[in-house]
Amino acid sequence: MQIQDSYGQVRTATQTVPNGRSAPLRVDAQRNLEHVLRAAREVFGELGYGAPMEDVARRARVGVGTVYRRFPSKDVLVRRIAEEETARLTEQARTALGQEDEPWSALSRFLRTSVASGAGRLLPPQVLRVGVDEVTLPAGAAEDEARVPQQRASVPGAAGAAGANGLGEHADQRVVAPRAVPAAEQDDAGASELLEVVGRLVERAREAGELRTDVTVSDVLLVIATAAPALPDAAQQAAASARLLDILLEGLRSR
Repeated sequence: MQIQDSYGQVRTATQTVPNGRSAPLRVDAQRNLEHVLRAAREVFGELGYGAPMEDVARRARVGVGTVYRRFPSKDVLVRRIAEEETARLTEQARTALGQEDEPWSALSRFLRTSVASGAGRLLPPQVLRVGVDEVTLPAGAAEDEARVPQQRASVPGAAGAAGANGLGEHADQRVVAPRAVPAAEQDDAGASELLEVVGRLVERAREAGELRTDVTVSDVLLVIATAAPALPDAAQQAAASARLLDILLEGLRSR
């Protein structure tokens, strides 16, 4: 049987049985899983990924044991939500690329859609860390090289920085310095895909002269995270997000 995930997308709910095979969940188990995922999105969106599992269980109106039966650790649940969020943002970016002919319209549409959906409050940590881990180009490097979109580098997930992994002093400094963060390969693949698609939006807008030349993919993701405040009143939150995004978009445009 199928259920909707926390974004309304249809998934086939399964569970692992003793022989190692996957079998469909019972109706009540499917319903509980749906409630837990929805609650996790709300709780993590409001309080961040540091919120305890007890808060998720309380919001889902199930026992905390039910949450742990579906997700044996908080890390598993966080990665599930982050995976869904990454896929959602990637699809929003692809839609903007495919449906908007004007580069600036495509980029601004992606930002408005993402902010309106509250995506910034659930951006995966390894994606947001991209901006933090940017390293400086060697003296004399071409200015254009400094502006290469960061999605061309691998997403953090491997240990070591540029100087610690044998790259040496003259390594290609356009990449993001890797950091030791626990993440499954599929998490990295999903984040890399998001960064690649958003990078295409950035490159198009920059080449059209609509985007400031120093703006990177990580800057765009930072806008999404910054312009999605969690306020108790939905109308106030929407108004605040729209106003803040207007200001940030104006700051991104070239003069």
